[in-house]
Amino acid sequence: MPQPYDDQNIFAKILRGEIPNDTVLETDHTLAFRDIQPQAPVHVLVVPKGAYVDHADFCANASDAEVLDFTRASAEVCRLTGVIGDGFRTITNSGDHGVQEVPHYHQHILGGRALGWMLAKE
Repeated sequence: MPQPYDDQNIFAKILRGEIPNDTVLETDHTLAFRDIQPQAPVHVLVVPKGAYVDHADFCANASDAEVLDFTRASAEVCRLTGVIGDGFRTITNSGDHGVQEVPHYHQHILGGRALGWMLAKE
């Protein structure tokens, strides 16, 4: 069972302007900003402005306009940060097993160096 949306999470506070961020792109439905603890030379978080807990919640409940805007904003972040040519990774975490730290749907865009395997090979 998904957790309820917590409007006091850090991304909700960023979206309300209560916490500053290093904005890469802002659209009608999406905010993209640099991660404060980057795991790669390029590490941008793409966050829908709507109150969605995780990927499943966003996909099931966001409007068509929100989904399209988020998808296009993600592509524009890749273009703006220059990761398209050499490659990049997008990650979204969900729930305890997915190690989701902030209960607001977001996508990580990482690049700028070789990232290695995402999960250990078995």
